Amino acid sequence: MTENPEELPEPANLRFLRRLVTALTLTMIFGLLAIFTVLVMRFSTNTVVELPSVIHLPSGKTATTFTKGDDWLAVITSDNEILIYDKSGDTLIQTIQIKSP
Repeated sequence: MTENPEELPEPANLRFLRRLVTALTLTMIFGLLAIFTVLVMRFSTNTVVELPSVIHLPSGKTATTFTKGDDWLAVITSDNEILIYDKSGDTLIQTIQIKSP
């Protein structure tokens, strides 16, 4: 664009709008970079879940689901029982029968 002395000066509202769009564009770019950085940091951490090598179920029980708490392990069996073990998986602490509706 060439400088023309007869050209009208840029209106104040247009200058404000141009600067606002530039500022919002930069804000969005930095926001996306921040979100990307947080996601990369979150998913790059190696969280190792310590599990026992073997859990001995009572005879005739078949495990369908397993979950782990801070200091306990739970196994849900195919016959609607929850077996709660200690953290090592060696000692059965509690058995809960799930009642079907």
